[in-house]
Amino acid sequence: MNHGVVVWFTGLPASGKTTLARHVRDQIAPRHPCAILDSDELRIALGATAYDEASRAAFYRSVRALATLLARQGIVVLVAATAPRRDHRVFAQDNAPTVIEVYVRTSLEVCADRDPKGLYAAAGSDPGTTLPGVGEVFEPPLSPDVVAGGGEDAAAVDAIVELVR
Repeated sequence: MNHGVVVWFTGLPASGKTTLARHVRDQIAPRHPCAILDSDELRIALGATAYDEASRAAFYRSVRALATLLARQGIVVLVAATAPRRDHRVFAQDNAPTVIEVYVRTSLEVCADRDPKGLYAAAGSDPGTTLPGVGEVFEPPLSPDVVAGGGEDAAAVDAIVELVR
């Protein structure tokens, strides 16, 4: 492969997006330049701390632009980001190279049980929460390229690696 690719992992918070992206990176990186853009890390780096709809839309536009820029440089870009609305994940206007959409389909109950950052616990006590899947709508992809059953889905990793080739 001599071209870049954007692989966008979407799913509820704590669904396993970053874990799955890391497994994919481990398979791809020995053969091709690869980068993970994790939304939690990007929010810190960009100072994007607001979660209202306008701020989310602006944040995901920035993530798409960065992913597109890197992919145009020949890098496989693995974006681990909830992006709760489908329009957050639309690359048509960005002229991105190949985009692969991965839906990490994990139930709300499993995500809430994991809750490594305490997001679901905090959302339970906040009637105005904007947590996707709880107080904010999460729109799953209509026709993802790969559906993963969580972050440890080896078959999904294999399918993604094959699509990237």
